[in-house]
Amino acid sequence: MSRRGFLVGSLAAGFTLAAGPVAAQTAIVTDTQGLAAGEIQVPTADGAMPAYRAQPLGVAHPPVVLVVHEIFGVHEYIKDICRRLGKLGYLAIAPELYARYGDPSQLKNVQEALALAAKAPDAQVNADLDACVAWAKAKGGDVGRLGITGFCRGGRSVWLYAAHQPALKAAVAWYGPLDGAPSADMPRWPLDVAAELKAPVLGLYGGQDQGIPLSDVEAMRAAVAKAGGTSELRVYADAGHAFHADYRPSYRKEAAEDGWRRMLEWFKGRGV
Repeated sequence: MSRRGFLVGSLAAGFTLAAGPVAAQTAIVTDTQGLAAGEIQVPTADGAMPAYRAQPLGVAHPPVVLVVHEIFGVHEYIKDICRRLGKLGYLAIAPELYARYGDPSQLKNVQEALALAAKAPDAQVNADLDACVAWAKAKGGDVGRLGITGFCRGGRSVWLYAAHQPALKAAVAWYGPLDGAPSADMPRWPLDVAAELKAPVLGLYGGQDQGIPLSDVEAMRAAVAKAGGTSELRVYADAGHAFHADYRPSYRKEAAEDGWRRMLEWFKGRGV
């Protein structure tokens, strides 16, 4: 994997424009009271990578949760996810995984976002997440209690990272694609690594998701069972893609809140 410098050195403010108009009436806003929260720079082999972190003040050695963004990068929704986790006692870190390839805040539509996301190789994503773990450890985070969660493309990355990082204790993937055509940058998909998972994954999917067929969910469930793993996949029959994205019309409050509760139980029950 060749080194590549960063085109973007800081995170965008506000919500992404590429996802469409913000649904202000449902968008959750979490304050920073009691938190150390804001942009950080994570050292990598290529230079400093911008990321967002939130953690509780006055808590020594908090457990660490990596937050992997959607195709829209680290915008206000992802930052708020970190703050929600920080309020619960976690050191949450969301790296801008596309910073080498372009500025997600300048994207105008989903097609442009998909094109940018496709430029980030899986190996690079795993290395950047590893760099966040190293940063958290250096700052006093308890990486012996390491978890990860991610959304959309980030949900796919969660499955792959669970097959990559042996220190991981638990993972939660929100509607991450499970199968697709292999390429040089994305040589394998979650279905290909079902037998290699080093931590149990909770997969949360929408029954009305037009991009992730239920046949893929069933195939992943069968592959995990065949491998003797303890990962689980749950389908919300009436929800579509991005049902947790409270800033978008796709938001489904009941499914989102149930998934969030299950995520926290999944982490707690597995030592995160």
